[in-house]
Amino acid sequence: MAEKITKTESEWRETLTEEQFNVCRKKGTERAFSGKLWDCHDRGTYHCACCDAPLFSSITKFDSGTGWPSFYQAIAPENIATEEDTLFFMRRTEVLCSKCDCHLGHVFEDGPQPTGLRYCINSASLVLHKATTL
Repeated sequence: MAEKITKTESEWRETLTEEQFNVCRKKGTERAFSGKLWDCHDRGTYHCACCDAPLFSSITKFDSGTGWPSFYQAIAPENIATEEDTLFFMRRTEVLCSKCDCHLGHVFEDGPQPTGLRYCINSASLVLHKATTL
């Protein structure tokens, strides 16, 4: 992954919608079944909404029944970072973009094989680059 991107709060506000800013920079969460990508079945690559780093492939997306886009594997392990999240008296693993520290969502160990992981990601933190067909 390329050099780390850092911006001030006001610089992020200039490029993100209010919802994106709340989710990506303030670690918010969109309501289940409300994001634009939770039920998307288009082929392509999901990129970070803040810095456009490639994060997940549609090939690894699955319907987890949770109301958020879910993936069982990242495109490359170095493109994401994880941190322990103990907010709201819960113990979870937060998923971040390793290039810009965008809050993406959380990862759980109840996903399908081959990884057994479920990356539960906010639509607001993703941009889908649709695959082109020839």
